[in-house]
Amino acid sequence: MKRYGNITGWGKYVPSRVVTNADLEQTLDTNDEWIVTRTGIRERHIVEAGESTSQISIAAARDALDMAGVHPKDLDLIIVATSSPDYLTPPVSSQVQDGLGAKNVGAFTLVNGCTGFVYALATAQQFISSGACETILIVGAELTSRFVDWNDRETCVLFGDGAGAVVMQATDVPSGVLSFVLGSDGSGAEHLILPGGGAVHPPSHENLDAGLHSVRMNGREVFKFATRVLGKALRQALHQAGLEAEDIDLFIPHQANVRIIDRAARFANLPPEKVFVNIEKYGNTSAASIPIALCEAFEQGRAKIGDTLAFVAFGAGLTWASAVVKITENTQPVPKSWWQGLVSRWFSPNHLVSNSAPQKTPADHTPEAN
Repeated sequence: MKRYGNITGWGKYVPSRVVTNADLEQTLDTNDEWIVTRTGIRERHIVEAGESTSQISIAAARDALDMAGVHPKDLDLIIVATSSPDYLTPPVSSQVQDGLGAKNVGAFTLVNGCTGFVYALATAQQFISSGACETILIVGAELTSRFVDWNDRETCVLFGDGAGAVVMQATDVPSGVLSFVLGSDGSGAEHLILPGGGAVHPPSHENLDAGLHSVRMNGREVFKFATRVLGKALRQALHQAGLEAEDIDLFIPHQANVRIIDRAARFANLPPEKVFVNIEKYGNTSAASIPIALCEAFEQGRAKIGDTLAFVAFGAGLTWASAVVKITENTQPVPKSWWQGLVSRWFSPNHLVSNSAPQKTPADHTPEAN
């Protein structure tokens, strides 16, 4: 009997601090009209100094597990998609595993930039299809504000922080990831890169002074790449699933640029009423953007149980990914508030080494929210 991985729970976390375009006008040579016209972004959520990627991942995961009625000890695997972990090592996935109380559950981090969540969904589906796993937690989390130059208007206006998570559980009902397309073109790697911090440019005073520890992006080239691959990847996923555009109830793309989203939707013949966009509130939250948008789509009634959804993303690598996902009814037990005893431990500012004496980051120099 064929095994499917139905998505039975979802949750999100976005920081409470909001930085608007008007706030950025105070420190940058930019304005609200310039940002909105080119990107569709009006505001973004930015973490406070004491927050970390592991913490926001746990917060989103907690809600997804609670909705699915799954206790962390019953998980078979945890996949965390992020390019902004707390440390290079240990992997942030192990911190999330420990913070959730998922004792001895396998966990790994998938580093693939903005396409990470869709890559993680496709990976989780393989574990379930093969019979290796029954229940998997997938998290897309990003804390990009710590890695942008807040004096560079080409990049800092684009990104926000946040996390989203889903629970995937085995079932014999056709559901979950019905098809997916994954692609990469490393010849364009320099167009979206964080040069410093790795083995090529390890931490040093010279590399820090050279600004190598901030994201660099060739916006023109990334835009051209995205408009070239997104619509095509979406069509390919539809074809693999044996579906047409009219079979899709809602298109939830990576929230990077509203013009790119519009072009991809038109290429795939999807009308505006079938496209979910929330970039104006959050900016580009990278690997977190699709799961955050998924949660909001359900909250707003734009998505519902029984719907067939389409995801598509592009990002660093350069990479692209698309998937067709069907959500069916969850027959699992009612949610359990298992997480309440964990909050005081993992959300204490002294729990992690990095939080015992929080250092100033570029995000700390952005204007306070109005």
